[in-house]
Amino acid sequence: MLREETKKTRRTGKLTLDELRELVDAGEIDTVIAAQVDMQGRLMGKRFQAEFFVNSAWEETHSCNYLLATDMEMATPDGYKATSWEAGYGDYVMKPDLATLRVIPWLEGTALVLCDVLDHHTHKEVPHSPRAILKRQVDRLEGMGMTANMATELEFFLFKESFEEAHSKGYRGMSPISAYNEDYHIFQTTKEENVMRAIRNGLNGADIPVECSKGEADAGQEEINVRYSDALTMADRHSIIKNGCKEIAWQQGQSVSFMAKWNYDAAGSSSHVHQSLWGKDGESLFYDPSGEYGMSKMMRHYLAGLLKHADAITYFLAPNINSYKRFAAGTFAPTKAIWSMDNRTAGYRVCGDGTKAVRVECRVGGADLNPYLAMAALLAAGIDGIEKEMELEPEFRGDAYGGEGAREIPTTLRDAAVAMKTSEMLRDAFGGDVVDHYAHAAKIEQDEYDRRVTDWEVARGFERA
Repeated sequence: MLREETKKTRRTGKLTLDELRELVDAGEIDTVIAAQVDMQGRLMGKRFQAEFFVNSAWEETHSCNYLLATDMEMATPDGYKATSWEAGYGDYVMKPDLATLRVIPWLEGTALVLCDVLDHHTHKEVPHSPRAILKRQVDRLEGMGMTANMATELEFFLFKESFEEAHSKGYRGMSPISAYNEDYHIFQTTKEENVMRAIRNGLNGADIPVECSKGEADAGQEEINVRYSDALTMADRHSIIKNGCKEIAWQQGQSVSFMAKWNYDAAGSSSHVHQSLWGKDGESLFYDPSGEYGMSKMMRHYLAGLLKHADAITYFLAPNINSYKRFAAGTFAPTKAIWSMDNRTAGYRVCGDGTKAVRVECRVGGADLNPYLAMAALLAAGIDGIEKEMELEPEFRGDAYGGEGAREIPTTLRDAAVAMKTSEMLRDAFGGDVVDHYAHAAKIEQDEYDRRVTDWEVARGFERA
């Protein structure tokens, strides 16, 4: 049963505070969502009566500091230095970034603003908040006279069941919207347009410029692509895209999942991250027409940094136990942290050769990544490569799945967490306390999984053990 469509807000796109006030006075906006991004990349916050927001809450509001020290279940695990039961779980300040204020067309009379998270006493940014971590790397680049342009390609599965129906079934026996691989398949994607058209139009109306959607490489799998932007803007867009896709599917009585690997027999869902560096006058710093494939020395140093620190940054590209089940040969998900030209078997693929659009596509990340953390880790590794003028290793050619001796992507969360925790590069770039915070998050995820009994174990051992 489809839910009733909400009325369309007449105004779309970005807003200034004064424009929001006008819409509130005209009765077109009655709700403002103020949201921060948590460690898992989810939007967390409050819905304000719009009149109250424009009068005072636009300056700041508050949230419990446990929101940046919790797991997927919203539990409050022990062991975090930043916050605890002993410290009383006090407040953080949520400071609306009015540059992110926008209408949300798929929610009636609603605007959204993303918030920075500040210490309640010092009003300085909380260093382990995802947005602050990325902003720190963006500032480093700015100090070097550079800007990072990035784009994320988000994949997800669309199901016939609603979220409520999926939950009542224990997420078993789910029905993907398609019965067959729908990669680039126009007829099958026509049958999904009730959701996908609403997603494209809704996101576009929220000032997230959609390029296209398409069927992906399995039954019921979708991909949404939006135009590249600077790193922080892209991370903001990514977070809103994921939340918006869930809300719009829910409105249509269906559900989506951004799990990296929702089913053993299904393809994984990725979030490839495209990245390039640009100068203040708008020239590509990755392009040199005289270089191999049009790659400048700076691009080669940057890519060398990504490869040098590939193990250390994997955790931020694959933050969950489930993330590592996506890495499998012959599935278009990489298993080797090597670079290659226009080669979808490589973890790091160079695209746009010979043009100003030459760039690196990191194919390691899954759809479950936190975009702020993933982009920050990639930029930190690339910056290190530039600062140390690292030499780029020879290109890998051929099928990387069978590449003997090629650098492997860590195969477990446990291994990736160790590489992250012991990385001097990340400790210098993020701060030691920040790295320890996320290393503890990885330990919690691992410990929770290690003590669980899975359906696979029961089916395998109930009778035969």
